[in-house]
Amino acid sequence: MTQPDDATSATEPDWAREAPARPWDPSRRLIRAIRRHPTAGRFGRRWWVMQHRFWSVVTGADIPLGLSVGGGLRIPHPTGIVIHPDAVIGPNCTLMQGITIGTDRTGVVPRIGGHVDIGAGARILGGVTIGDHAQIGANAVVLRDVPAGMVAVGVPATIRAPRA
Repeated sequence: MTQPDDATSATEPDWAREAPARPWDPSRRLIRAIRRHPTAGRFGRRWWVMQHRFWSVVTGADIPLGLSVGGGLRIPHPTGIVIHPDAVIGPNCTLMQGITIGTDRTGVVPRIGGHVDIGAGARILGGVTIGDHAQIGANAVVLRDVPAGMVAVGVPATIRAPRA
């Protein structure tokens, strides 16, 4: 999991984090398709739907069009990511491989704040709120709120202060 960077804002998106750096950049191309789909015209939307489907197959990610996600999303390894269409993700978040952001039995979805780092294999389920600058450890199962700046680790996740 990446170390917190206090210079990264939880409110102002850093769009450079999403810009494709090279022709074969699957995660950033998938994010671009998600971003451009809603603003495209009729035929443009069809193009971006095809792009979304292609990059979803290439990456193995299930990230829906129309997802409410802030700018500056970073997905270094998009394989196996599953996000509920109604989930809300703040700006400048980092999502590692194999995570799930979805509902529990109540059908309520998570709300993730800005500049949250989510480790590989983590599960965030139900109507939980993850505060700004929080970190979710690898393979953690988050079933309750995580305050801003805190770390959630374990199964089920326990909340801890970050190490200095």
